[in-house]
Amino acid sequence: YAEKIQTALLPSQQTLKQLLPNHFVLYKPRDIVSGDFYWVRQVEHIILIAVADCTGHGVPGAMMSMLGISFLNDISRRKEVNKPSLILSELRNQVKTSLKQTGKRDEARDGMDMAFCEINTETNILQYAGANNSLLLFRNNEMFEYKADRQPVSIYFKEKEFTDHQIQLQKGDRIYM
Repeated sequence: YAEKIQTALLPSQQTLKQLLPNHFVLYKPRDIVSGDFYWVRQVEHIILIAVADCTGHGVPGAMMSMLGISFLNDISRRKEVNKPSLILSELRNQVKTSLKQTGKRDEARDGMDMAFCEINTETNILQYAGANNSLLLFRNNEMFEYKADRQPVSIYFKEKEFTDHQIQLQKGDRIYM
């Protein structure tokens, strides 16, 4: 039953096909429920996409993925949080607050690694920010890696702002997250 609940929160194949016609998802949970998730939402002419790997497997990872999905649903409704780097920062703040992470030695450091993209369907510009998860672009038989910041979406001893990367997409580009 937990698997049904978690699956219901993931984007449907119909939604994915409508927003991203030429996509594929490789989603193979190790356990019945998963600490990995993918998330998609359209806000006007912007398509938001996240792929995440949460701390833990099974039930602990699934609980983190449920938090991540819920927080992204909330954050994506706010107009002032309008860049991938800001979305990752706000998500980190919400994870830290909800899990009461202060940086003390004995507390849990649960969180997630994530690649987050925003595609403007009018300009064909992709913006990307990553927390330990890079983005790969294949163009004309060449691979380009856009490196993630080496920090998670959670408490971290060397926290810094996340970096935005901007890519003008071209016909035939393939993106892997």
